[in-house]
Amino acid sequence: MKTKKIKKDKVNIVTLGCSKNLVDSEVMLTQLKGNDIDASHESVKDDSNIVIINTCGFIDNAKQESIDTILRYVDAKEEGIVEKVYVTGCLSQRYREELQQEIPLVDSWFGTMELPLLLKKFNADYKHELLGERITTTDRHYAYLKIAEGCDRPCSFCAIPIMRGKHVSKPMEQIVKEAQSLVRNGTKEILLIAQDSTYYGLDLYKKRNLAELLDRLADVEGLEWIRLHYAFPTGFPEDILDVMAKRSNICNYLDIPLQHGSTEMLKIMRRGTTREKTERLLNTIREKVPGIAIRTTLIAGHPGETEKEFEDMLDFVEKSRFERLGIFPYSHEDNTHAFTMEDNVPEEVKLQRAERVMELQESISEEINNQKVGKTFKVLIDRKEAGQFIGRTEHDSPEVDNEVLIDANKHYLRVGDFANIKIDSTSAFDLYGTPVK
Repeated sequence: MKTKKIKKDKVNIVTLGCSKNLVDSEVMLTQLKGNDIDASHESVKDDSNIVIINTCGFIDNAKQESIDTILRYVDAKEEGIVEKVYVTGCLSQRYREELQQEIPLVDSWFGTMELPLLLKKFNADYKHELLGERITTTDRHYAYLKIAEGCDRPCSFCAIPIMRGKHVSKPMEQIVKEAQSLVRNGTKEILLIAQDSTYYGLDLYKKRNLAELLDRLADVEGLEWIRLHYAFPTGFPEDILDVMAKRSNICNYLDIPLQHGSTEMLKIMRRGTTREKTERLLNTIREKVPGIAIRTTLIAGHPGETEKEFEDMLDFVEKSRFERLGIFPYSHEDNTHAFTMEDNVPEEVKLQRAERVMELQESISEEINNQKVGKTFKVLIDRKEAGQFIGRTEHDSPEVDNEVLIDANKHYLRVGDFANIKIDSTSAFDLYGTPVK
């Protein structure tokens, strides 16, 4: 007598939001596969019967993208294309009760720290022996490495503590073990991320311990680039600069979100610093690590930002000459301190101010890039597309910074390899070069 074959579940993980979310999805993928569950990330095939959506809940545009994605897969469920839709991540953590009522066809909702509960939906257990092991979804040669979770800062505009909780550092031994595992699997560049990387170690070691962590990671054999993201300026541990200057495989690069250039606005934003202190810190960074590229992010149109404060920010950007910069219009987020204030800058003014900053930054970036013509840089080749090899210098992080373009019709390079590239010409945000031996 024949029995009906039971179709095996196939899971597709969809990730929205930041690199920290991507790491969470990679851990989820590793745990599912470790439990012999057929799972993939961002599958291009429509053959998965279960979809897990890892959402972002940070600002309005990101929240809307998450909701639109959930609704799209709920429609697919109604059409019989998928059987189950699970939602996890920041949006789910922040608005679970409301979302359960608004979108009842989602099968289950999970918060940011509830992976073990999600795994139980598959009759699977969280495998602690997989700690430090991770299937990466980025190009094989680089990977993000989360060194801490959550945040203790009181910034007026930010809902991260609501969604991610208090700052919790990952033990140093665990981070080093994970880095070693990534390198064994072909990773050449590790990008260190946390909501506040410079707070690292205060909870575990009772001191800021990022310098020691960087030193230990620099000892990992085969790790060619270490890149530091999301350094908070207040209480910045300057000893990390000594390590950066000393260790050749730590990139001369620092992502330090400053948010504004007006002392009055920094006070309103509850950043715990002033423009003068920030400028002194930037000078110290550049003195101790010559040639460093500093990336920052700013906010336009926070409550209380008058034309004067905005002009202060423009002046700050012009004088600071950041190598890399991004700016976002302020988003009025519920349950944040700024939500108690009137959102008194019109949306069109927020956008206009952000555009003015980026116009200024474009001219600064073009001037800085022009100085690179004729110089040779070590470049990591990320991909080949549209007849060009595309890579990055140590001064550039994936997806957000400048790229180096090499004509693939004239030159052959291998994706994932380093190459010495002489810069022939530049634009505001790109470099064009030729391989040299």
